[in-house]
Amino acid sequence: MAMFKRKTKARRLRDLRELEALLDDPKPILLDFYQVGCAPCQVMDGIVNELAQEFGESAHIIKVDVGRVPGAADAFKVRSTPTFVLLARPKVKDTKHARKKSRQGKPNAKKAAQRKAQRWRTSGLVKKDQLERLLVSNGARTTDQS
Repeated sequence: MAMFKRKTKARRLRDLRELEALLDDPKPILLDFYQVGCAPCQVMDGIVNELAQEFGESAHIIKVDVGRVPGAADAFKVRSTPTFVLLARPKVKDTKHARKKSRQGKPNAKKAAQRKAQRWRTSGLVKKDQLERLLVSNGARTTDQS
């Protein structure tokens, strides 16, 4: 038994290609775009690391340094830091309208839901409980809920 357990921290993205591998995983992805030397980013750093520890393996919490990851700011249209983006699969409602569309040969809503989409986005300081509720509503579980 280990006496001292290493704390889980948010994963740091080095290249956008690393993100592509995570897009097939059903877990929600919370991206934190930050800059070195940004005071609000430093405040949010501790909160993001706490979320990574609390949610463990049920969600991907990722930090992206816009100065070191080429193309990240352009790909996600980041204009200020910190910026948070949640990528998750939209919930599919099995409605009469959706069933009618699938019978008519139109794109199936369930197939469209297989792709992850941007579900939420904001810039600036965000309260921890708001981020927690957001992750839970998109399928993540805290380690004590598992």
